[in-house]
Amino acid sequence: MPQRIVVVGSGFAGFWAALSARRLISMQVEKGAAAEIEVYMIAPDPNLVMRPRLYESNPANMREPVDDVYRACGVRFVHGIVDTIHTANHEVEMVDRAGVRSTVSYDKLILAAGSRVVQPAIPGLEDHAFSVDQYEDAVKLDRHLQSLASIPSSKARNTVVVCGGGFTGIEVATELPARLRAILGDEADIRVITVERNQDIGHDLGPSPRPHITKALEDLKVETKLGTSISGVDAEGVTLSTGERIETLTAVWTAGVAATPLTKQVSEKRDNFGRLHVDGDLRVASVKDVFAAGDAASATADDGGHCVKMSCQHASPLGRVAGHNAAAELLGIAAFPYAQPIYRICLDLGATGAVVCEGWDPEVQYTGGDAKPIKQFINATLIYPPKAIATEAFAAANPAFDGTDPTINYPSLAAFIRDIKSRSK
Repeated sequence: MPQRIVVVGSGFAGFWAALSARRLISMQVEKGAAAEIEVYMIAPDPNLVMRPRLYESNPANMREPVDDVYRACGVRFVHGIVDTIHTANHEVEMVDRAGVRSTVSYDKLILAAGSRVVQPAIPGLEDHAFSVDQYEDAVKLDRHLQSLASIPSSKARNTVVVCGGGFTGIEVATELPARLRAILGDEADIRVITVERNQDIGHDLGPSPRPHITKALEDLKVETKLGTSISGVDAEGVTLSTGERIETLTAVWTAGVAATPLTKQVSEKRDNFGRLHVDGDLRVASVKDVFAAGDAASATADDGGHCVKMSCQHASPLGRVAGHNAAAELLGIAAFPYAQPIYRICLDLGATGAVVCEGWDPEVQYTGGDAKPIKQFINATLIYPPKAIATEAFAAANPAFDGTDPTINYPSLAAFIRDIKSRSK
């Protein structure tokens, strides 16, 4: 009977985990290895969602079909939602599109079911706020924004409140002025307001990029209300903790994320984001035969003890390593230890450009128009899946330096930019 690796989740981490596992298995088959190992991918969507781009316009186009890649590489995609994990029995329970429940056994499990934005118990938030967290959320917001053109002009129609001034909140807020002008016209008195509970915008990004973020918001006429929070949301506005009320038909919630709740069924040892603590091979330390990747994993990135961020930058390499190591364990091959010592921030600032930083204590390297091509290259090229050709897909799934991720392969941003320029010629 074949052994089986089950990957739960089809985001960047899950996608690359499945391909990386199949890569190693295929390599051993070519060498004459007798082990028969299946790789199952269980997820509700066979497409790879370009989640880092969901703040942009036209989010309906931010989903790439990858079923042909799975077929070319020998990954079996199973359309369904895993809602129960039985680690003691090496089984997961899933519900398919028809609502039929079934059980799938595994020899190795890779939990890569991602994360979701946290919605605290704020009155009206769940019923009236939008988000760009998941594909469906971003499409819903985009359709709502498009519908505003059919509504008579008013303060509420022309005002958008972005709830949260972190990475996602900044990208949403700086993108909105152009999106709203394209929908409502230049004559509309557009107002975009960012509400952030901390005293600083981009609090978690550090002080180095903040002046550039602040300047971009000022240039785009995006207002900020710092040191305050949202206390209520209704169909016609939001109320702040200060008691101030802002009339708006569009509140966008971007504050805070948490790992998939499936982590609770794997181990009690989780971090503040609900992520599973994993060892250097990305195995869940307290549970045999379970690996975690992407936003489900709390992994150490370097010898300095820095922990991975919940971002695409870390999700893809985590997936490659987890998939490789799950297969390696079944094949009796040495594991590939995870390490990602280089950390970079690339923040879109709408029409003003972008800002690129390097280091765990980020230092600005490029800003404005110089930084924008880097962000555009990452969003439009770098994060996209390979062609449905097994050799190309397996090469990209290599957990070692493979040239597809600048956070791994490029020792400096200068080298990365030289490569971008050479590709554009």
